[in-house]
Amino acid sequence: MATGNRLPKQVLSLYRQLLRASKDKPGFAGRIREEFRRNASIPPRDALRIEFLLRRGRRQLEQLRAATTKRLGAFGSAPE
Repeated sequence: MATGNRLPKQVLSLYRQLLRASKDKPGFAGRIREEFRRNASIPPRDALRIEFLLRRGRRQLEQLRAATTKRLGAFGSAPE
């Protein structure tokens, strides 16, 4: 489990990686920004939820980097 002071750096790193990967795929950058803004209100003390979202984001990054990814369906809402 990551320590609390590492989480913001990991989130920012993932955000940048996702935006870089989305440059070649139109429409993805806006959805990525929207999802990160929506989750920005999660309190920093909710480390378990943040770590869950980080793992989910890393899986989505792998999908986005795949040459066959062409649709936005992979970036849907997570169940609350």
